[in-house]
Amino acid sequence: MPADPTLLRAALAEEIGSTHPASDPRWCDAVSAVPRELFLGSTVFRATDAGWEPVHRAQVGEDEWLRMVYSDRTWVTQVEEIDAADATAPVPGSPTSSATLPSLVLRTAQVAGLHSGQKILEVGTGTGYSTAILCHRLGADSIVSIEYDPGLAASAAAHLSNAGYAPTLAVGDGLKGCKEHADYDAIIATCSVRSIPHSWFWQLNEGGSITTTISGWMLAAGMIRLELDDEGTAHGRFTDDNITYMLARPHERPPTSVFLRQDGTTRSTRLDPDLMEQWTGRFVAQLAAPSAELMTSSSGIILRDTATGSQAWTEANGPAWTVHQHGPLRLWDQVEEALRAWQDAGAPDLTEFGMTATPYEQTIWIGSAAGPQWRLPI
Repeated sequence: MPADPTLLRAALAEEIGSTHPASDPRWCDAVSAVPRELFLGSTVFRATDAGWEPVHRAQVGEDEWLRMVYSDRTWVTQVEEIDAADATAPVPGSPTSSATLPSLVLRTAQVAGLHSGQKILEVGTGTGYSTAILCHRLGADSIVSIEYDPGLAASAAAHLSNAGYAPTLAVGDGLKGCKEHADYDAIIATCSVRSIPHSWFWQLNEGGSITTTISGWMLAAGMIRLELDDEGTAHGRFTDDNITYMLARPHERPPTSVFLRQDGTTRSTRLDPDLMEQWTGRFVAQLAAPSAELMTSSSGIILRDTATGSQAWTEANGPAWTVHQHGPLRLWDQVEEALRAWQDAGAPDLTEFGMTATPYEQTIWIGSAAGPQWRLPI
């Protein structure tokens, strides 16, 4: 029996509702209504050992394609700014655009507390699927969506038109907001950021909110909804979601050369490096060394600071661990101090973390603003 997109949409909505019982049924109704196949074109990427391999609709057949489309998963549509439709062989590198898994689209919208009557800026149109979900639930007249990549913006506009949605679309750097259509009651980002961009504050109405994921170059992230008070300061707490979006392109780490270990100074660690295998532990480490990237090797972890070239790497020394540090920053010292503060606070999950932010200073803290805290790079 041929796959029926209407039935597949309904099944996906039911799956999301049962897997995530806190989901608002009205958002699940949007998943049932929006034809996701209109937003994926005819080719997507899937990960293989050889790189990101293009998968063509004609290659897998219509039934299999529709089942792929209506699985609750992210489909990568662009790698290193190469569209899947233009790839003739596996592409190495990192994804630069994707069709986000529907449950994450719904979760982000629900965390944002979006409701009818608000004017909403979506940062990162992508394929247009998340924009269509917002339009269906809240009305296209309420939605402004901005996309950084002109090619993606054009294809998203076509997808939305074909699906019958007509939000306000713009092309440009969403980290600068979208001034020509401001002000907004809510800003929602389908990309991660290292800190909240200045312009988002300026383009919010009083009492407005920002919902985004705070991430960094160790690729740990926390989702948060910040609400702006009457003095221009935004406050919020992180959710318990271990999820993330791709970093906004201007916030991506710079290209780095091949890593060459330097011995530097050596000492025994006071904490097990495996703490950084935990989602929250890595998030804390990232706060302590925000310009460092994290790598792993067969012998331990590697930290390399992209700004100064400083490095730290660990190796097992019997039951203990040794760390080597080189360069002007003592990266492991910074990370270890932060991890100890987190452990002293009881090693809480992200729900115990909060954020206080202005355009000029942004801090993440544990427990309260008087607790252990770290400043974000802005």
